[in-house]
Amino acid sequence: MSHSSSKRSRWLVALSVLLVGLVVVIAIAAALAPTLLPVGDRIGGEGRGVAAGVIFIGSYLALAIGRIPGLSIDRAGIALVGAGLMVASGALTLEDAYKAVDLDTITLLLGVMIVVASLRLSGFFAVANAWVMAHARRPLILLGAVVATSGIFSAFLVNDAICLLLAPLVLELTLALGRRPVPYLLAVAMASNVGSTATITGNPQNIMIGSFSHIPYTNFVLALGPVALVGLIVTVVLIALFHCAEFASAARLEAPRPKVDSNRVLMIRALLATLIMIALFFAGVLPAKAAIIIGGLLLLTRRMKSWRVYEEIDWSLLLMFAGLFIIVAGAQHALLSPDVIATVGRLHLDQVPVLSAVTAVLSNLVSNVPAVLMLKPFVDALKDHDTAWLVIAMASTLAGNFTVLGSIANLIVVQKAGESGVVIGFWDYFRVGAPLTIITLAIGTLWLWL
Repeated sequence: MSHSSSKRSRWLVALSVLLVGLVVVIAIAAALAPTLLPVGDRIGGEGRGVAAGVIFIGSYLALAIGRIPGLSIDRAGIALVGAGLMVASGALTLEDAYKAVDLDTITLLLGVMIVVASLRLSGFFAVANAWVMAHARRPLILLGAVVATSGIFSAFLVNDAICLLLAPLVLELTLALGRRPVPYLLAVAMASNVGSTATITGNPQNIMIGSFSHIPYTNFVLALGPVALVGLIVTVVLIALFHCAEFASAARLEAPRPKVDSNRVLMIRALLATLIMIALFFAGVLPAKAAIIIGGLLLLTRRMKSWRVYEEIDWSLLLMFAGLFIIVAGAQHALLSPDVIATVGRLHLDQVPVLSAVTAVLSNLVSNVPAVLMLKPFVDALKDHDTAWLVIAMASTLAGNFTVLGSIANLIVVQKAGESGVVIGFWDYFRVGAPLTIITLAIGTLWLWL
């Protein structure tokens, strides 16, 4: 059995390396075609289109899997290689590649990451965790507190970063209280996805949508905030129902008061900066501008070295975004024709239920960020851009709860749990996540449609 498994693994590695080599050869052939063939030759032009299609499909397939068997490369590396091959094949010039990168999205992500890093390093999240431990005296109250904390913070400070911070804290909290960690860790992941639906700064795909659509921050919140609020309530109900043995007990929770390492001055400073940044968002200041200014000002301190903040920033996520922008732009430039747009238009994407369903399915096939980038060219052809973008933001985010692979936030929680010996299996997640996704998608679709 072991020998058979090893043999299959070797074949898989060999096949993946062969396919990667094929994609690279096609890109090089497309790059050399204009030099080897006569000017204006049709084969050269079609070759660039074929290369762009192969690079696009290959990159998105690898991104959906999250790795390439046999190679030590992550999603950021895959996106960078795909972007490089798009330029190498001639599908996109280097100048056009620079223009394809949406700097508003990158800037907003970077600014928010600096703010979140400052909050964590000041000890704020540890203090919040201790407060919850002291006041959540019943399992159901603890569940509600975890859902509310994860959902609210994720709405304003990017859900991936919040899960990275909350997962170990909630794990520590539940073990100290003598509770089963899995339901509460599910609450962190699922509430972060649902809560992040509410705002432009809730998750990476919403940040992109905010940049593409130019929908005012307040309008976005008014449109999707109610969906997120109802969704958080549904999250509590479903987790409690599927883990009724954990929450049926009325036992009083008791735990020793944990020792909290915090810096009061840095914590007040970081909290004040966060509140000012959120106020600026609602005041109509461009989110990227507000976030990077506040983030930059937080680095002006004598109490903490800047490199400690830099260590907290997910640089690979920023790199992946830059690569994705270029991959999609290359495919759009080489492959997207009026005929293709017209064909996709026959799917009636202007109808809210259809667009919601297409977005949800696509998000689970290739992940939510790539799905948004793939849908962007077709939204431009729709009459009501704002509603279309709100539907995509809602569906791509809520669809992330369908399986454990549905969003990066889910994977972060599972990974952090695994590091402490707590296993969250596919079924553990799916039996709660699937009904939660279907119910919240139905609520969101009806809200935006009727």
